[in-house]
Amino acid sequence: MATLIDNTGGLRPRHPEKAHKADTPILRKPEWIRVKAPGSATYHETQKLVRDNKLVTVCEEASCPNIGECWTKKHATFMIMGDTCTRACAFCNVRTGLPDALDEGEPERVADAVARMGLSHAVITSVDRDDLDDGGANHFVRVIKSIRAASPDTTIEILTPDFLKKDGAVEKVVEAKPDVFNHNLETVPGLYLKIRPGARYFHSLRLLQRVKDLDPTMFTKSGIMVGLGETREQVMQVMDDMRSADIDFMTIGQYLQPTRKHAPIDRFVTPDEFKSYETIAYSKGFLMVSASPLTRSSHHAGDDFERLRSARAGRA
Repeated sequence: MATLIDNTGGLRPRHPEKAHKADTPILRKPEWIRVKAPGSATYHETQKLVRDNKLVTVCEEASCPNIGECWTKKHATFMIMGDTCTRACAFCNVRTGLPDALDEGEPERVADAVARMGLSHAVITSVDRDDLDDGGANHFVRVIKSIRAASPDTTIEILTPDFLKKDGAVEKVVEAKPDVFNHNLETVPGLYLKIRPGARYFHSLRLLQRVKDLDPTMFTKSGIMVGLGETREQVMQVMDDMRSADIDFMTIGQYLQPTRKHAPIDRFVTPDEFKSYETIAYSKGFLMVSASPLTRSSHHAGDDFERLRSARAGRA
């Protein structure tokens, strides 16, 4: 289980906004969702590279269950603009609070790590930075351009915040031409007030539709978690909403509760149910669907991107 205390050696609460909340029980994980603890030699090489470049990864900050598998393959999802988020979502283990100033040297260090790891497909995400006038859009642009310069053959997938009330932000990022623009809806609209209170469901949909309006050739991607109390009908409505926004790629994964202070798991969705969701999503017209208990936005992202391109070519 993840900790509520900062792991940097101090006693600063990781989630001060959750400290007053009552503890909720942690459900025992079923067999189909258990993973091996990380520890291979390649895993430690990846860890050292991340540390040496003074980078942050969502793999660690969000307590991703796939970190052992991905880092053993030298795949890591870089989280830019610091390790502290201005939002306080009920599902997320990323530290919340007032972030530090942007690190102007970060784009070049991310690009150096991408080149040294030999990544054919790089995934870049970030914390929410509501404190910045552009929500961090220009920093995303700098990271994209730095990777293009250091590793021109690497395809780039970005997983952005919603840029709520940041006029012109999405336009700047699209102009930098990432190969995939991802922004997660996270859950069904009826759970937003409880699970994602700082966000707006239809704003997130409009953001993804705006990407397509600006560049119809750019792949768009979004995902949700299940096991938070949503119904099957609500999940299918999200699928329809995504297709109305012309989203190409949908991911569906099991929510895993980081601590007793986070939103409780309503239930563990079975592998058969995930398979059913995948079948339904494909029938609705998505080019690519990843639906499984351990699906995460950037899990197998490189392989999925190749399948995504092939699926589009097959429809041409």
